[in-house]
Amino acid sequence: MRAILTLAGLAVFSAPALADTMEVGIEIPRLNVAEYHRPYLAAWIANPDNTVAANLAVWYQQERRGEDEGETWLKDLRQWWRRAGRDLDMPIDGVSGPTQAPGSHTISFDTDTAALEPGDYVLTVEAVREVGGREMVQIPFTWPATGTAPATVSGETELGAITLTFVDDK
Repeated sequence: MRAILTLAGLAVFSAPALADTMEVGIEIPRLNVAEYHRPYLAAWIANPDNTVAANLAVWYQQERRGEDEGETWLKDLRQWWRRAGRDLDMPIDGVSGPTQAPGSHTISFDTDTAALEPGDYVLTVEAVREVGGREMVQIPFTWPATGTAPATVSGETELGAITLTFVDDK
């Protein structure tokens, strides 16, 4: 009996480590244009059938002096809007926030609270800018994630490098 328990214990320690934290790196490029506006951005996890499994971030112009004008333009994030945005009441605590300046930004998520069923998913990041363009990039991944090798895809205009990394904090 003791040998069986020991072998079972070794099997637990030799199993691949599952990720504790999901990190999404988002680069917003600095554009040399006459009229620059910060992009609206949505990041979400999609199921294979393109339904939204989880909203990760929605960056848009926050209220100024009681105006809700920023929410009016969320529908310009076309893919996110069609899949999830039109059914949500903004702002969403822990998801929505103000637009971000050009540069690199990292969003971290505790995977214990992600509540994803095991399977295949796609990280999708969409950006749109007033007097600018629109762009969407996707990174497929399998959940639960093993290992910590980052996956990176680069946009062409409105988005720079988008990186998905799973971190084992143990």
